[in-house]
Amino acid sequence: MVFNEHTMQERLPSATYKSLLKTMKQGEPLEIEVANVVAHAMKEWAIEKGATHFTHWFQPLSGITSEKHDSFLDPVSDGRAIMSFSGKELISGESDASSFPSGGLRATFEARGYTAWDPTSYAFVKDEVLCIPTAFCSYTGEALDKKTPLLRSMSAIEEQANRVLALFGWEPQRVVPTVGAEQEYFLISEKDYAKRQDLVMCGRTLFGYAPCKGQELEEHYFGAIRPTVNEFMKELDDELWALGVPARTKHNEVAPAQHELAPIFTNANRGVDENLLTMEKMRLLASHYGLVCLLHEKPFEGINGSGKHNNWSLSASKNLFDPGESPMDNLRFLVFLTAVIQAVDDYQELLRMSVASAGNDHRLGADEAPPAIVSIFLGDELDAIVDALVDDHEYESAEKVAMDLGVDVLPNFLKDNTDRNRTSPFAFTGNKFEFRMPGSNVNLSDANMILNTAVAKSFKDFADAMEGKEGDEFETATIAYIRKTLKAHRRIIFNGNGYAEEWEREAERRGLANHRTTADALPCFVDPKSIALFEGLGVLSEAEVRSRYEVKLEKYNKLLNIEARTMKRMVRRAYLPAINDYAAEVARGITAVRAAAADAEVGQQEALLHKLLAGVKEIDAQLQALDAAHHAALGLPDQQQRANKYAHEIVPIMEKLRAAVDEMEVVTDRDHWPVPTYNDMLFYV
Repeated sequence: MVFNEHTMQERLPSATYKSLLKTMKQGEPLEIEVANVVAHAMKEWAIEKGATHFTHWFQPLSGITSEKHDSFLDPVSDGRAIMSFSGKELISGESDASSFPSGGLRATFEARGYTAWDPTSYAFVKDEVLCIPTAFCSYTGEALDKKTPLLRSMSAIEEQANRVLALFGWEPQRVVPTVGAEQEYFLISEKDYAKRQDLVMCGRTLFGYAPCKGQELEEHYFGAIRPTVNEFMKELDDELWALGVPARTKHNEVAPAQHELAPIFTNANRGVDENLLTMEKMRLLASHYGLVCLLHEKPFEGINGSGKHNNWSLSASKNLFDPGESPMDNLRFLVFLTAVIQAVDDYQELLRMSVASAGNDHRLGADEAPPAIVSIFLGDELDAIVDALVDDHEYESAEKVAMDLGVDVLPNFLKDNTDRNRTSPFAFTGNKFEFRMPGSNVNLSDANMILNTAVAKSFKDFADAMEGKEGDEFETATIAYIRKTLKAHRRIIFNGNGYAEEWEREAERRGLANHRTTADALPCFVDPKSIALFEGLGVLSEAEVRSRYEVKLEKYNKLLNIEARTMKRMVRRAYLPAINDYAAEVARGITAVRAAAADAEVGQQEALLHKLLAGVKEIDAQLQALDAAHHAALGLPDQQQRANKYAHEIVPIMEKLRAAVDEMEVVTDRDHWPVPTYNDMLFYV
């Protein structure tokens, strides 16, 4: 169901195909004559696949995908209709931009927005619609989407990487960031989901006592897959394969009812598109089996949340993070490795910001995900090499071979000669980096855009310093540059346990940032240092940066507002009535027993009643505190101030209210409890 290169070659005239490939591979402009031929072939192919409509499929700043369906139907003068699709319709479209978030880039009355075909991501047919991946921009040219800055960052890193490679004698070539997104998710019963207003409105449980059995037996991870879940996974694979998504791995994850799907890597732009398709299909197909797919980062308290591990690398004629087999290959590898270390250290706050969300705040640092402190794991082998370079001593390889790190005898590094550190936010895993901080629901465009841009800046710094140097001078200067840069950024390297409290203290000593909440993380986006990075490499203008900051702030505040409103409503209309009803029943029982036998022992029943009444009192007190703080937050006109109040005052009150309600769950008769419990939801048949 994909209009890929194989299909293009079959369907397009040879000259048209070659011209389109130049646009796709080399970024050359697409002529309208070529677009007309491509559009006709694409339409004919799509109709054969059952399509009746087409859409420009884009990613507004909301982070999800959007589509408006137009039919191929074109009435003619004699009352009949033909099926038509022009090159102009393929290349560009117009959409109402006023109803999408713009962060102040567009006023409400300035409605015009444009979509532009992205030929580097294949068109596909989904649900009888030809979907054409597109960028989305305003009437005045600003990017209003996630895709455009990502594509700009890919161009920036390609340009700067080629400058570095040229110093090593490489011819200019296509350098492509690659991404493979491991997607974690939960599946629960549709019937239970429908009874939980918090899940329906917020995607996570705002209340819920820990289940009798969680994940402590470690029996779910890689365990046998439930038949119903397996049927869902089979259909999901079929749908994704048809759409060109190379889904490869599926298994049970650590938490009960949690699962994972991982694809084969592809170029970053297409990888993000494919991940968005994957999440969409997960949500839609689950209902075929009486299930609901939860993609929230922390749908259940006390058990593992869901992440989306972003496996990132750079590909040219080979993987640029493969150490190679010659000394000069090793030197090039060290340059690329050093560039990443420098980028992650210099822009650690931006990387943390890129994954910041109301949901991910509950997951990061919760002893199942990386902490909110950004660091790099290199493994023993590479860490020893860094130490040897920085401290200027002999390097001893894993094979116990001592080697001088002189230019001519750089060691052959052993690929994959490292353990995996699941507590690290950013880990080198052989020939790629695994960025483990993104939450399961995130659009990966932001994280990869920032990573690409930051590494491009490191490449630029190296190329600026080294251009004009050749031969021994270049090699000597490169070793010196690597030593100096690693020494300056060594603090970001940490191979230990990221969950340990000692690491938090050590990270503070090193001067690393620790933004625990989204409200703390977002301001770095509009820091002059960040704006200079994006503007300097042509990825985002200052106006585009500030608009994205405003959109992220507004989304965080809206989500917390929805959670607070949902919490208050559930307490008032479900939990308090249920607990009061049960307390009244217990009181009637005490009265009835005493009436039947005056000397009967009712101490246990009285203790239960007092506990229920004390619980009601505590719940009401926290409810009043939440209500007051929530209304105060809504009165703050400044979005950052409002976010700060939500993060540092309202969320703690919400946690206290939750704890008070959860304490009542385990003492209230199950027939009175108004919603399915964790025991019900996580261990469905």
